[in-house]
Formats: sequence, structure tokens, C-alpha cells
Amino acid sequence: MASAFLDDRGVVRVGGEDARGFLQGLVTCNVETISPDAAGFGALLSPQGKILFDFLIVEDKGAFLLDTALKLVPDLVKRLSLYKLRAKVTIENLSAPADPDDEPLGILALWDGEPGDGLVYDDPRHADLGRRSFLPANEALSRASGTSADYEAHRILCAVPKGGVDFPFGETFPHDADMDLIHGVDFRKGCYIGQEVVSRVEHRGTARKRILPVRLRGDAPPIGTEIRADGTVVGTMGSASGERGLAMIRTDRAEEAISAGIALVAGTSIVELMPADIV
Repeated sequence: MASAFLDDRGVVRVGGEDARGFLQGLVTCNVETISPDAAGFGALLSPQGKILFDFLIVEDKGAFLLDTALKLVPDLVKRLSLYKLRAKVTIENLSAPADPDDEPLGILALWDGEPGDGLVYDDPRHADLGRRSFLPANEALSRASGTSADYEAHRILCAVPKGGVDFPFGETFPHDADMDLIHGVDFRKGCYIGQEVVSRVEHRGTARKRILPVRLRGDAPPIGTEIRADGTVVGTMGSASGERGLAMIRTDRAEEAISAGIALVAGTSIVELMPADIV
């Protein structure tokens, strides 16, 4: 069993009688299907269809907790507040509570059979990724049996991209970040911000970039290192652990190079594309 305190994750709470409908009209996933027993994964997009924030969402006592990048929590609270208008919702940063007597809420990742305590839910992105638990931050830290690096290695093996690491926020379309493959976009729900662009890409099948699992022959290149095939840029390295990593790949260019017997190189390392096993 394994667990890790995710010190780079934060929590936003959206409550109030209009909370479900408010989020339903904004995010890529179907909030109507989210419950205390079934979490969702989604994103808030720009009107141009690019990912501004991504998050896991679970219902808790009639409100919704958004598990997102800690450094983006203030911006997410601000953005949601801009859309609030007359909706009867409350938006709170639980990672830095307004009341100094309230302890910040932390997130514990659980995998390899770890059951967990507190508000626990299955990560909806991948069957093997494990579970998450919301706990007071100090308690989450004390309960961790491993480190965030252990969890990152596990995430990479599951080929699940991480926003801000494997792709830049504000520049990436959901299809490029594999959100359509890891249950982050519902193509049957009603309107949300950026929907027209996302639907057009889906129906036309025009996504030319994907985040793919790779095997590295050599030292892991820094995040952002260009992947080249005989001088042609075919992708960008994302996160890596040992010989395994993730990379944003221009699939048509990479396939052309591989068919011609040209190696893909990032820094001093050979990059081998691996079959994606996303379920």
C-alpha cells in the first residue's frame, strides 16, 4: 500500500443552492453525474477552448470540492467569482481559509490498495491511478507513507498528464492534453465555455498533438526540452521518472520520422514512443 501528501495541490469549495448548475455551465465534465461516490475530472477553458485550470471534482454535503493546482487556487477563485453574477453560490479557498482558526485542507493520494480516511474518492482519470482523500493538511502529511515523487512516478506509469508540467495552462486544447481519453470532457452535455472549439476538434478529428508515454534511452531531459527527428521538432518533453516519461508529440511528424527509421532525440537521450494504455 502507498500514499503521498500532494503539497502542490489545493482545494476550492463551491457551495450554495445553485452550485451544481453554476459549474455545469462552465466546465467540460458533466457535473450532473458527480456525487459523493463518483468524482469527475474536468477543466475550465478560455472562450478559445484552451485549458485555464483543470481539476478533480467531488460532491461533499451538497457542495463541490475542486482538487486543483495549489498555485492556481487564487486565480481559480477569482475566475469563478467573475462568472458568479446573480447565482446563489459561495466560492472559498480551503487551502488558505479566511478564518485563521480553520486548518487548511490537504490532499492525500492513495494507491496500491491503500483504503484511506476522510472524504475518499476514486480518481476518475485512470483505473490504476488510485484514490484521493481530503484531510486537514497536517493530518494528510502525517498519514503519508511515501513522497510526492513516489506518486509522480506512479502517475507517469499510468500515462496521465499533469497540468502545468506536461502541458502549459492557457495554451493547450483538451484533446492535446488527452482530456477526451481520460474522462475529462463530456461531449453530450449542454453548453460550457469553449465548447464549440472542443466539439469541432472532436467531430473533425483534427487533433494533431497528443501527450504520449515514452521510454528514455539516457538521462531524462528537463521538462520543455524539444524532441527532434533529424532536426525537425516533433514534440516536447514533459515529466519523467527513471526511463519512463510523458511527452507532447506532434503525431504525424513523429510517425513519419519513425517510418523513415529516424530516431527521436531529446537532449542526449533517445525517445521511444510507447503504446498508450489509457483506460
